Amino acid sequence: MPAEKGGKTTAWCDEVVLRIVEAHPPQCRPIASIGAACGLRQGELFGLAEEDLDFDEMVIRVRRQVKKLGREFIFALPKNDTERTVPMSEGVALMLTEYIETAKPRAYTLPWEKVDGKGHTVDLLFRWTDDKHIRARTYDELVWNPALFHAGVILVPTKDARGRRQYFSSRENGMHALRHYYASITLADGVNIKELAQYLGHGDPGFTLRLYTHMLPSHERARKAVDSRLARLFALEAHGAVTELAAGRSPTIHWEPDGGQSLDDPGISL
Repeated sequence: MPAEKGGKTTAWCDEVVLRIVEAHPPQCRPIASIGAACGLRQGELFGLAEEDLDFDEMVIRVRRQVKKLGREFIFALPKNDTERTVPMSEGVALMLTEYIETAKPRAYTLPWEKVDGKGHTVDLLFRWTDDKHIRARTYDELVWNPALFHAGVILVPTKDARGRRQYFSSRENGMHALRHYYASITLADGVNIKELAQYLGHGDPGFTLRLYTHMLPSHERARKAVDSRLARLFALEAHGAVTELAAGRSPTIHWEPDGGQSLDDPGISL
């Protein structure tokens, strides 16, 4: 087993994630919700398009991200230059269906992979108030950090010389934390490391194991599995007790389920 990564990754509880999503403006809630429910990276969320949603197979095909190069933005392949497929739950499907009916995604174009690359056009799901793609820094300052504050994750902001709020967040409280939450709930419900690595877009399952090995189910999961599958066995009458009949029975007499007894060959003895 690979050595555990130094410093354990922690995951928010359900209540904290729910408070953060609720603190988002209504039009931005699907972004945080998909981050928590599907484990997409921030740039992948901002680059998600309607054609990436397969409601027949109930999956999301992660094909691109919004990426900043210098002062410009482009569409590019996800990290590690690898597309992937992530399961879409019924709840996510319903949420996205309702969002699409309201937002009505339209064609949007950015250069592909290079600032002077060929234009890549998709029906972008999420846009900013200027009708352009969402910029990570703007989203963090105006949506994400205020949501963290209202959810009680970070402290009260201060104000700069121009009266603008300044939130003091940390790398641990960035949108990447939603990926850690996704990992924690899927591992707890039985998704294995190899599957999780594929869903998160990790090139090496060993990296996923090092990152989340401490989140793997404990002995309690094994106990529950045994009790669940063998419940009928443990419920048998007088299970584990020595009855008077059993104590007085000869070792050479078979017990029959219908209550009868059958004698062994008299020549057999212990």
